[in-house]
Amino acid sequence: MVRLDALLDSWKTVRQDTAQAVEDMPEAELDFRPVPEVMTFREIARHILASSYALTGMVLDGVEKVDRQELMKRFPPVPADAGKAFLASQLLARFDERLPALAAQSPEFYAGMITRFDGQQVTRLEMIQTVKEHELTHRAQLFLYLRLKGIVPATTRRRQAAK
Repeated sequence: MVRLDALLDSWKTVRQDTAQAVEDMPEAELDFRPVPEVMTFREIARHILASSYALTGMVLDGVEKVDRQELMKRFPPVPADAGKAFLASQLLARFDERLPALAAQSPEFYAGMITRFDGQQVTRLEMIQTVKEHELTHRAQLFLYLRLKGIVPATTRRRQAAK
C-alpha cells in the first residue's frame, strides 16, 4: 500500500534533484540534444514543469478523465527560451505550491477514479504516483544529458561524498 506522505516526500526529493540538474547544466547547453529525434534539455525541463503542474491540478480539481486539450489549458506560462534559473526556481515553486493541497486531501478523495490518456482507470493516488514516475523518467534523461556533457548528477555526487 502506498502512503500519501511517503509518496509526496519522495517526490519532493525527486523534484529537488530535477531542479538541481537544471541548475547544473551550463546555460549555453540548455538546447543540447544528443540526437535530432529527442527533446532538448530545456524542452524536457519545461515538459516536467508544465505536465506535472497541469496533471496535479486536474487531480485536485476532481477531473474524471485526462483530456489533452484540457491539460494544455492548465500549463503554467513557461517561455520557450526560459533560462536555467527560471526553470529551476519554477520547478521548485510550482511543486511547493501544489504540495499542501495534495497533502490535505482525504483518503476518500484519493480513492476516487480518474481515466488516464491511455484509457486506463486508476485511483487519484495512483495518478499522482504516475505523475511522479513520469518525472523520474524525464529526470533520467536530464541526468544522461548531464553525463554526456561530463557533469556528474547530484544523486551520484551525494553518494560519492558519503563514501
